[in-house]
Amino acid sequence: MLPSIRETSPVQAQYLAFIEALKACGFEGDLNPDYANRTVLSTDNSIYQVLPQGVIYPKNATDLVRVTELSNLKQFRDIVLSPRGGGTGTNGQSLTDGLVVDISRHMNKILEINPQERWVKVQAGAVKDQLNAALKPYGLFFAPELSTSNRATIGGMINTDASGQGSCMYGKTRDHVLSLSTVFLDGCEWTSHPLDEQDFNAVSERQDRVGELHRVVNSIHQEHHAAIEAKFPKLNRCLTGYDLAHIRSEDGKFDLNSVLCGSEGTLGFITEAKLNLLKIPKHSALINVKYENFNAALRDATQLMKAGPTSIETVDSKVLNLAMGDIVWDSVAEFFPPTAGKTIQGINLVEFTADDEDTLKASLKVLTDQLDERADDESSPSIGYSVAWGPDAVSKVWGMRKKSVGLLGNAKGEARPIPFVEDTAVPPENLADYIMEFRDLLDSHNLAYGMFGHVDAGVLHVRPAIDMKDPEQEKLVRVISDKVAALTQKYNGLLWGEHGKGVRSEYAPDFFGDLYPQLQRIKATCDPRNQLNPGKIATPHEYIKLAKVDEVVTRGQEDRKIPVQVWEGYSEGMHCNGNGACFNWDPNDAMCPSWKGTRERIHSPKGRASLIREWLKQLSERGIDPLQESVHVKQQSFIGTFYQRAKNTLARRNGEYDFSNEVMESMAGCLACKSCVGQCPVKVDVPSFRSKFLELYYSRYLRPLKDYFIGGLEFMVPTLARVPWLYNSLMKPVIFQKVLARVAGMVDSPLLTGMDLETQLQQLGLRYAVAENIRELSADDKQRAVIVVQDAFTSYFETQVVVDSLKLLKSLGFIPLLAPFKPNGKPLHVHGFLKAFENTASNTAEFLNTLSNTGIPLIGLEPSMTLAYRSEYQKVLGDEAPDVQLLQEWLAQQTAQLDAHREIFAPGEFKLLAHCTEKTNAAASMKDWSTVFNRLGQTLGMVDVGCCGMAGTYGHEAQNYETSKRIYEQSWSKAVNAADNKGKLMATGYSCRSQAKRLDDMHLPHPLQVLLKQQHLQPQS
Repeated sequence: MLPSIRETSPVQAQYLAFIEALKACGFEGDLNPDYANRTVLSTDNSIYQVLPQGVIYPKNATDLVRVTELSNLKQFRDIVLSPRGGGTGTNGQSLTDGLVVDISRHMNKILEINPQERWVKVQAGAVKDQLNAALKPYGLFFAPELSTSNRATIGGMINTDASGQGSCMYGKTRDHVLSLSTVFLDGCEWTSHPLDEQDFNAVSERQDRVGELHRVVNSIHQEHHAAIEAKFPKLNRCLTGYDLAHIRSEDGKFDLNSVLCGSEGTLGFITEAKLNLLKIPKHSALINVKYENFNAALRDATQLMKAGPTSIETVDSKVLNLAMGDIVWDSVAEFFPPTAGKTIQGINLVEFTADDEDTLKASLKVLTDQLDERADDESSPSIGYSVAWGPDAVSKVWGMRKKSVGLLGNAKGEARPIPFVEDTAVPPENLADYIMEFRDLLDSHNLAYGMFGHVDAGVLHVRPAIDMKDPEQEKLVRVISDKVAALTQKYNGLLWGEHGKGVRSEYAPDFFGDLYPQLQRIKATCDPRNQLNPGKIATPHEYIKLAKVDEVVTRGQEDRKIPVQVWEGYSEGMHCNGNGACFNWDPNDAMCPSWKGTRERIHSPKGRASLIREWLKQLSERGIDPLQESVHVKQQSFIGTFYQRAKNTLARRNGEYDFSNEVMESMAGCLACKSCVGQCPVKVDVPSFRSKFLELYYSRYLRPLKDYFIGGLEFMVPTLARVPWLYNSLMKPVIFQKVLARVAGMVDSPLLTGMDLETQLQQLGLRYAVAENIRELSADDKQRAVIVVQDAFTSYFETQVVVDSLKLLKSLGFIPLLAPFKPNGKPLHVHGFLKAFENTASNTAEFLNTLSNTGIPLIGLEPSMTLAYRSEYQKVLGDEAPDVQLLQEWLAQQTAQLDAHREIFAPGEFKLLAHCTEKTNAAASMKDWSTVFNRLGQTLGMVDVGCCGMAGTYGHEAQNYETSKRIYEQSWSKAVNAADNKGKLMATGYSCRSQAKRLDDMHLPHPLQVLLKQQHLQPQS
């Protein structure tokens, strides 16, 4: 591989000078002109990719004042500034070739909650779900609901005037905005709220930008009131961006917020908001109505609305089928039972809420009676229904619906449903006819598509499947966009129903007509030099044009520079569609702990996928095939390449630029926990493409010693275990720990237990799973036999867990056999020793398959190592990968044996802290633990926690210690130290137990150890 070359253009030099000037004037936030941050923020949830000149993260409003005041200096009047929140926009709203101003990293605090008056003050970078979690104890919430609520920021919602599920009842974001704090481009700060005539007159007399803006907006209202009334459609969604229809409220007050909401950062930087709050309904239920025909679902929505529900959402069969293959289906399958002889092509989700149960039941009965009456009618549009009762059940179904956006990105093939005409709005009574024409349009171009949306509001999200890497298919973006724009006008609707305008602003003049120049007046007042997010909503002058849907660089245009074979070879990261599910705010969700621990977007699955694509593109531009490089690397000798790697490493230390080093910084922060694989809707698999990158990266640079130590540990530990006293005496002293941290980069290395498994087996009357011992089993014994596959961590560093597990299995009437130890190789894969991993996997698989061929099932104790057999092994070996089940997966099937031994267990109540890889990549196995415990008379609860921060050896690496600790404190530490969890907790993962011991001095037993203890409480017969 050749190093990437960084050249500074005159434009980039100007932005670097601006960033240096910010630093000089006391900017307190973060300044990132590096290529990695620029690359990661060059995409959002749209089809576009625009490389910014830099990224800055202001710490407070004062920083934003510094930015705006500096932009007024003569030498910086060409600087472009674009605000950014969660980056969930589908229309390129926050993409810019200027400077991204990301407020989400630091300006994300909830400032004040007033439950009596039902309002909250919050910084614009706070996430919606973060806000609602803080409001929940008060019985309040902020509406409306969004599918991206776990990563969408309040500022982003305000800037796009977002709406979503339940908007017919709750309205749009602006309906709940009481006041906004904004920094305008001239540096002045202003808090806007509805003004009576006296206050308005006082503000209008101001001789600054604030005063001028009030005068201009008011004159537009006075001079064009009739045209506004005639032009703006009477829809639930109205028009997003510079909402002239609501300049004056119903009581006559002047409300500048109607213009600022939906302005997409084109008028100023919104820093804080005071928001109206609503009471959380105490009771809720969801009726899931099934259809054989999607059009029938759309037409039936009007009838369903007569029952007075809170909201109606619809999902088509494509989304539903994708959900069935996702982790989310495990939580909702019971609500969508199959209908005999019929295929579900659409579903309407009809929600009812109420403050008392009787009212809710009465509301539900209106609709269920109607559905029951037509159940036997062959002409009925629906084919059955189910009811999800209670907030927990309802939230699970809505969780599936929320994933619709991402799930469509996981369709098979290169042509994937993409957003560019996806949030049109028409009067609900026109929706079915409109969609029929929409579908005819897509069918005429032989395009597949997925649909879901808010039928009660007349908004349906339609995503045509297009391979944007194909130049011919890309042209359809223009063709379809033009025709859909005309179609929405035909049905008295809008092209932009709820996701803002962004790049699609080019259609604004057509929709606004003679009113468009008035939008330009507003833009010119706030941003006369067109510095704020230019090309969106309106331009300040008629000679400045808006962005166009087919003139902005798309991701497809960049991606097609990567050869097909390379694209396919790194497919684990190529299909990231920018939906941002990995930016999940919730610390108790397993998704991407490195993002939560750093709040840096380069340390997220989306960030890493963006960087790997850019890295591959740069290699391709230099004529380098990374797949061929991988073959060469596997053939190279360590000594033969040492000199060149040492030379490159020295050059790196001396500051020589190589984009690979920026990519490496991102990859090094990954915990390889694989939560992305299980939870990302499009199944971005960072650990897989990360290992490929590391293999090539370390063919050019020297590896740190820790990598060799970690990669070789499984192979060394059997020998070291013979002299545990020697190993432990070296590892235990503080002085040696300091030396190890400095020389090898390892901290808190675990100690060997010193227990001899062979001796323990003899004491238990058990044996190893070797051919001779297996042959001696009778047919009946074989039926009760199970082979426990060892892993290095539990066998040598937590030997008692292995012993106790064998004891418990034996006491349940099974005949456990212990497989002789064989290295798993996962640490090799994690650190990019791919040749060594392939060899290890091949050898270990051959051995385990020999055991499996005896007909005795194989089970593993350590989740991450066990799951490697069905993931990493399968990618290398295919069908030759061994079948090793998780302990609970196998045990839960042995119901007769469990029931027969229930009486020897004293009842108990326990809570499980599951390994994140296990929760996200084998979600169904969580129910298996419940089955096992319940069958043995125990009560088991699952504790919602994120990642423990250890993740194998990640937490033992000195460079990761602080982040590892921070991740643990965000979630695990709170659960581990909670008073009501005392004496009840247990953990399935070795690394999780190690982290709790290390950071909280808390010993968490393995679930089988808990069961063994419960058994001991009952005298044995």
